[in-house]
Amino acid sequence: MFMQLIINIFILITTFFIMEFVAWFTHKYVMHGFLWNLHRDHHVQPKTFLQKNDSFFLIFAIPSWLFIMFGMIDGFDFKLWIGLGILLYGISYFLIHEVLIHNRLKKLRKVLFPNINSPYLKAILRAHKSHHKYIDQNPGESYGMLVIGRKYFGDKA
Repeated sequence: MFMQLIINIFILITTFFIMEFVAWFTHKYVMHGFLWNLHRDHHVQPKTFLQKNDSFFLIFAIPSWLFIMFGMIDGFDFKLWIGLGILLYGISYFLIHEVLIHNRLKKLRKVLFPNINSPYLKAILRAHKSHHKYIDQNPGESYGMLVIGRKYFGDKA
């Protein structure tokens, strides 16, 4: 029983980290590729709270939901833990991208990120800012969310 719990946690954590690559790939080749028409409004100053770009949450939420559902149906097997790993990445995406970076929920940002003194969080903000300096589909840089280049660390980044 204990060993199965360790395996399940390993699956969850591995899935979470794999999602960073999936998110990077999706952002670079799908959002900045054939679905640019849905992502474009994210690179210009939004006029409304919701953007077409927000529909991408379904791209990740649907597989998460399906893995969780089928994992529960099949007796809480590995699919559940994959779905939970995707869900945890989605939660971190929401907190980092929507709350910290874009400040879409100002009150929540004040509670969760009152002072941004962490070099890592500052680097994430710099990397995302450099990504958004491009308002066209291509070229671009820094497509990831949690894994970022060394050049974004430090004061001169």
